[in-house]
Amino acid sequence: MSTERPPERIDLPELTLRRAVEDDAANLMKAVNDSFEHLQPWMPWATEKRTVQEELAWIASCRAEWESGLGYAYLLENPDGDVVGTAALHNRIGPGVLEIGYWVHAGHTRRGHATRAAGALTGAAFGMEGVERVEIHCDVANKRSAAVPPKLGYELLVIEDDVRTAPAEEGPRMRWGITRAAWERRA
Repeated sequence: MSTERPPERIDLPELTLRRAVEDDAANLMKAVNDSFEHLQPWMPWATEKRTVQEELAWIASCRAEWESGLGYAYLLENPDGDVVGTAALHNRIGPGVLEIGYWVHAGHTRRGHATRAAGALTGAAFGMEGVERVEIHCDVANKRSAAVPPKLGYELLVIEDDVRTAPAEEGPRMRWGITRAAWERRA
């Protein structure tokens, strides 16, 4: 059954993806700030440690994007209720295509959180009306992010010239993609 939007909450073993609310701002700020040195090389927005006010603004912008259909952001939460990252579906490529972005708390890497979140969001994307392809983009130097898409059956579509937006980036960007038909065959 197709829907207009993805679910607001996705429960996985040992990981929950859910929309952030204002009460999450302090925990999100702590997760970002605890992971600042881990995020700063790769995330253009990680230029300085965050404040609760900045996280409240991010949560408000996520709410507006959700309502307008421009994006669907989720907190990643472990069974203890700790914020262990965020992941999102972005509607910025073109009709019928969504892009997944993600980051994981430095203290929670190499536990499969990014792969499970990206897999759950891929499934959610294909549950939406009109979505025929999902992509994951990352800089060629970001080996950890690049390890996620092939685990989920994504194919490398192209390596294209891009500008550096974060300190550790080299510039060329990998675009990984999977079609609805390929996802259904995989499942």
